[in-house]
Amino acid sequence: MPPATPFDPINITAAILAGGAGTRLGGRDKGLELLAGKPLIAHVMQSLRDQVRDVLICINRHAEQYAKFAPVCPDRVAGFHGPLAGIDAALAVCATSWLLTVPVDCPMPPKDLAQRLRDAAHTADARVAVAHDGVRRQPLFAIYRRELGADAAKALSNDLAVWRWQDNNYAIEVDFSGAAQAFLNLNVAEDFSNWEEHQRD
Repeated sequence: MPPATPFDPINITAAILAGGAGTRLGGRDKGLELLAGKPLIAHVMQSLRDQVRDVLICINRHAEQYAKFAPVCPDRVAGFHGPLAGIDAALAVCATSWLLTVPVDCPMPPKDLAQRLRDAAHTADARVAVAHDGVRRQPLFAIYRRELGADAAKALSNDLAVWRWQDNNYAIEVDFSGAAQAFLNLNVAEDFSNWEEHQRD
């Protein structure tokens, strides 16, 4: 087991995966949809603010709009190739030891997500740690060692699913069952309105 090292956000970059096609929103860009009066991406940014040193937004369209919130990281392959395309692009430019990923459709990820994933990965000497909500793995809520960049590119070229690539790298799962609601994601317009109503209650 590696010696314990204090958690320090300066060692972590976050990548917000915002490259989806928005098919369940009529093709609209989910991260730019308004939620409680501000774009969804702004909610995610706020949740990550104190957890990491830098934030990248992984995109394949609307670069100018997203750049108002954080540096953008375009997919390195054309088209919509899923979240692994965003992870590949982010690892290619990551300047910290670790890369944390979260999807743009989750407005309030756990506030200790980065610390718990990083600590678990470090303790287990693992290259990947991924959240588990008590029912299922949440593969887009994960942390990766920067050295996985070349491996991510190869997996993308082979069209692997994110979870499959994680398994190939012996990912460990971290129990977040006590914060399962924090992984709630918004996919359709009704999800947005339901979230706003719940926040008012």
